[in-house]
Amino acid sequence: MGALKGKVAVVTGASRGIGAAIAVRLAAEGAKVVAAARTVEAAQSRLEGTLGDTVAEIEAAGGTAFAQATDLSREQDRVALVQAAEERYGPVDILVNNAAVTYFAQVRDFTDRRYRLMFEVQVNAPFHLAQLVIPGMRERGAGWILNISSIAARHPTFPPGAYAGIGLTVYGMCKAALERFTTGLAAELYADNIAVNALSPNQVVPTPGTLFHHLTTEDAPDNEPPAVMADAALALCHRPAAELTGRIAYSQDLLAELKDG
Repeated sequence: MGALKGKVAVVTGASRGIGAAIAVRLAAEGAKVVAAARTVEAAQSRLEGTLGDTVAEIEAAGGTAFAQATDLSREQDRVALVQAAEERYGPVDILVNNAAVTYFAQVRDFTDRRYRLMFEVQVNAPFHLAQLVIPGMRERGAGWILNISSIAARHPTFPPGAYAGIGLTVYGMCKAALERFTTGLAAELYADNIAVNALSPNQVVPTPGTLFHHLTTEDAPDNEPPAVMADAALALCHRPAAELTGRIAYSQDLLAELKDG
């Protein structure tokens, strides 16, 4: 019996990278997974990984999942995602907000379209999806919402050095907003036994996205394997809110804490 037997989990950005790893891990623990992203087939993206790949991996291991093509910048797609999950498997127990559209550029060069798109996908979409699943979670007296963040949410140190030229300001703004949303929502839902947490990797995870943006390389010695984030995500998606909620957690630190505890 897995820790998530009988639970329904929605994982966004599940076509590749951290999202795919989390979807596979939750399914391995018995969750019925709804994998959401824009990329259903390889021809739809220049990055490696599709929802079909994720679902196939889950099913090959004996798990249960289906793919829901979702553009999280569109309100109607977000509504359709939750409706599809409920129609296929039942009420959503676990929501993992992992999807991101990311551009790296300095503020003076950032276009309005890209700015708005990043906030729509990384901030507004998690907010809206939470609104859609909270009523059912409250009715059942339990639930888990996990927002995937980044160390970029932290303020830069000064003098900034190389940090200033990377173009992380808008990305960091999105993640900082997501983290404040996390703690505020956790406080609101504490009495309802709904855990809300944010999770970031301690080190850069070599995903198709981070490799594309040249944030790391496949053989970088300080890379963090996607499985570490997946294990940490699992830890935050089944413990009761009274035990673990309102955390701005980092993967390796969290796993070490839980192991020592």
